[in-house]
Amino acid sequence: MSMQLTALALLTGLVTGALFRVLNIPIPAPPELPGLMGIVGIYLGYKLIEYLNVSVDLLETLGL
Repeated sequence: MSMQLTALALLTGLVTGALFRVLNIPIPAPPELPGLMGIVGIYLGYKLIEYLNVSVDLLETLGL
């Protein structure tokens, strides 16, 4: 993963978050730490399954 891309993503998020606050618009993300940790957990679970190379063909399992 590129550090430059990561830094630009963080900067974009900071600017977007600041803009949401200035315009008094609710952010489209959980405003509390437990909600944020849920999103981190989803990401880590996704990466873990990707690393373990586990997959299921849902359509085949359902017979479609």
